Amino acid sequence: MAWTLQDYPASMKNLNEVTRKKAIDIANSMLDEGYDENRAIPIAIEQAKEWRKNASQQEVETYKQTGKPTKRTAEGKKYDNNPERLEEGEHIVSHEDGWAVRSSDGEKPSAVYQTKKEAVERGKEIASNKGTYLIIHRQDGTIEERYTY
Repeated sequence: MAWTLQDYPASMKNLNEVTRKKAIDIANSMLDEGYDENRAIPIAIEQAKEWRKNASQQEVETYKQTGKPTKRTAEGKKYDNNPERLEEGEHIVSHEDGWAVRSSDGEKPSAVYQTKKEAVERGKEIASNKGTYLIIHRQDGTIEERYTY
């Protein structure tokens, strides 16, 4: 069953609106990946709480305004928010708008910053929270530094 803001597990009722929205999105993604509901719900709640704790006020406001719990479709996986990404490390890579933070196998960056320093700070925070690694690339794509958390 896919959840919405009007129909979600009772265990999410005490979450604030933005955190609940994120938890629903994560849980729906996990269901699509084949997780059992009983496993997906508590994991999604914890991940949403962690996201909220570490997100900037701007990220929260943007998600509040534009983030929508995704709906499952007949075609299958349609989620940008993929729980399997928690196993992947983060990369700092050159981007047309500055420097990007993206998961190892991610197609799109999770964030783009004007300076490399800002991207590295955010990458370290994400990798540390996930307990994975961070690889910082030079402008030409070669590896500059590696960190393991």
